[in-house]
Amino acid sequence: MELKLPADGGLQTYQLTGDPVAQGTYRPASSRVAFAAAHVVGDPLGDNSPGAAAVVDWEHTLGFRRHLWSLGLSVAEAMDTAQRGMGLDWKATQELIRRSAAEAPDGRIAVGAGTDQLAAGKHSVDAVAAAYEEQFAVAEAAGAQPIMMASRALCAAAESPDDYRKVYDRLLTQSTKPVILHWLGPMFDPALEGYWGSESFDEAAAFVVELINDNVTKIDGIKISLLDASKEVALRNQLPEGVRLYTGDDFNYPELIRGDGERHSDALLGIFAAIAPAAAAALSALDSGDLESYERIFASTVPLARQIFSAPTYYYKTGIAFLAWLNGFQPGFTMVGGLQTGRSLPHLAETFRLADQAGVLTDPELAVDRFRQLLRVSGIDA
Repeated sequence: MELKLPADGGLQTYQLTGDPVAQGTYRPASSRVAFAAAHVVGDPLGDNSPGAAAVVDWEHTLGFRRHLWSLGLSVAEAMDTAQRGMGLDWKATQELIRRSAAEAPDGRIAVGAGTDQLAAGKHSVDAVAAAYEEQFAVAEAAGAQPIMMASRALCAAAESPDDYRKVYDRLLTQSTKPVILHWLGPMFDPALEGYWGSESFDEAAAFVVELINDNVTKIDGIKISLLDASKEVALRNQLPEGVRLYTGDDFNYPELIRGDGERHSDALLGIFAAIAPAAAAALSALDSGDLESYERIFASTVPLARQIFSAPTYYYKTGIAFLAWLNGFQPGFTMVGGLQTGRSLPHLAETFRLADQAGVLTDPELAVDRFRQLLRVSGIDA
């Protein structure tokens, strides 16, 4: 099969070359914990314009989660991949958590708890803590493990690391389930610059390690998304025994998950939603000790991941939904908040090409047909 793809200001004929990763069901990995952060599907009949309340296509949103569970992956629900703070409002988030948790296999879901129900503007530290408490209660009522998301409101309210400590100690003490902490870098959300009370990684990491040591019985692990493998390894090496480092590094995940022979990272990744069959196959190979297959499968996905998460990184969600549409998991390329416009047609064309080469276009004929539809809507007769 071939089609014409936008490139260098024109159209170039592209011959599909990828061999799709074999489909099937997988058992959850035994050597690593692996969460895929899943996106939401916008209802094409709803008003999902920028600033409007989210209208979610629940059938396809939940169907995509069933797909991830069938591959042995766990679901990180209601995270930034699901457009928290970028189209998915708190009302829709609560319904998403309840619906997804009700269908999740035991222990195969963790949900984001943040403060995004607060109105724009500056709030007191106590108000931020109360907002966290409200969202933790929703996670607990759903029976899901909480992920304590990095908070824009806390970043704005905190005047020192002591303010972070006040909020985190309060929430960790109250939680009835082990919590996954969340360190999201400013490349994913510029409003989180200086999180933990310092713009210095070393100072912030020292604070985080102290926080974890003092609350070790309440913490399952910490997800770090800084797109810097050396920083992740540095933090990983300082964590106490039994506390996981969940990589959120969508550039360097193969080496971080593999580990250095002494320590490894587990996974909580948005890219796993886009490359789910490949991720499942790679983790299965790792479980069996087949490092050659592990490396080969993941190596072909890294260029795609770097494309999807290229700057401005926070628009990576558009690429995740785009691939879900190409692969037939949703009927249209529609996102809440109108975020399908977050990437250009040339960017999406390169994403298509790299997805083919990574073997994650599960039905190449459908993918070609749908990309041609996109070209026609964009005014290109190809």
